[in-house]
Amino acid sequence: MKPLIRVPAGDVPRMIAQLREAVLLDGLAVLPIPGDNEPDDPIEALVPDEVALVIETSGSTDAPKRVALSGAALRASAGATSQWFGGVHGQWLLALPATYIAGVQVLVRSLVAGTEPAVMPAGGFTPEAFVEAARSLDPDRPWFTSLVPVQLARLVDAAAADRSVRAALGSFEAILLGGQAAPAGLVERASAVGARVHRTYGSSETSGGCVYDGRPLNGVEVRIVDGEVQLAGRMLAEGYLDDPERTRRAFAVDGDGRRWYRTGDLGSVGDDGRLRVTGRADDVMISGGVKVVLGEVERAVHAVDGFADAVVVAVPDPEWGERAAVVAAGAGARAAGALEALRAATDAAGLPPAGRPARVVLVDDLPRLASGKPDRVAASAIARDAGAA
Repeated sequence: MKPLIRVPAGDVPRMIAQLREAVLLDGLAVLPIPGDNEPDDPIEALVPDEVALVIETSGSTDAPKRVALSGAALRASAGATSQWFGGVHGQWLLALPATYIAGVQVLVRSLVAGTEPAVMPAGGFTPEAFVEAARSLDPDRPWFTSLVPVQLARLVDAAAADRSVRAALGSFEAILLGGQAAPAGLVERASAVGARVHRTYGSSETSGGCVYDGRPLNGVEVRIVDGEVQLAGRMLAEGYLDDPERTRRAFAVDGDGRRWYRTGDLGSVGDDGRLRVTGRADDVMISGGVKVVLGEVERAVHAVDGFADAVVVAVPDPEWGERAAVVAAGAGARAAGALEALRAATDAAGLPPAGRPARVVLVDDLPRLASGKPDRVAASAIARDAGAA
């Protein structure tokens, strides 16, 4: 057993130092936590020797998950990414929080490559801050970064009027885009202003993205079982810390001992060999790179007068990928300030800002199945049509 050290994700030099010890030397394990202040007690627990990183992430149930990753898995992922780009070891720009696996992997890839990452200034993501950070990169090395769609969309919008943003976007050898499905046309718009964008697919359980532009990285296997996407390879997590039952449900083992991660995503592999993900098998949406359980949003909505029977569904959003929409009937739903009341309710329930409803769609009667339960497919169609009107 070895110590699991809580490290403030905002203290990037400390994160790098502790990740070097954890991932390259297997001397400890790191648990990134929000903020930049050192915790009073940095020791979280003792964990198995093979664990190098624990990422805390929300899942499709009420309880958060603690994904346990080995140093070998993280190194395999970083190596596969380098191979995807022809073995090039460039310099990375950290534009995502290091509490996310995509942010941590920017640091891990830098450690493996022996380069110093550039870091976005504190204060939130803006095109101006992105340009400032890009200017600190080594002009003699290829540049790489990882973004979520809402970040890329802001950069593409700004590039139309700001040459410095356009120049920065075009200066990166590659921009990895993940965290959620990209809105229609975003990658094409980015390409038009010179950005070289690669869509990635993966999760904390796979050490981050492991399928690029629909094709698995070296050492990664994809299969479809009953419509569900499953992944295998050296980049798989050990499981969930102190949660053997959840680990058993998420990771399947073949008769030959090969482990597969059940993603919970629906998809298919086309004749061209590319993976196409079509949706979630559960009620989780990803908004701005943040997982939001629609059932949790719905419970908060039901606490608001007039919305006890409302249905919450995910609808496409050009900036965030997906947002929550509330489909409701009744006089209470027509009250002034209803949307503000719903957002206040989700905030009070402790949900992330990404869970705030984007709109309320009013109907005379909620669509229902023969069983009397809400027809969520019909409600989703109503909400989508309302947004397109």
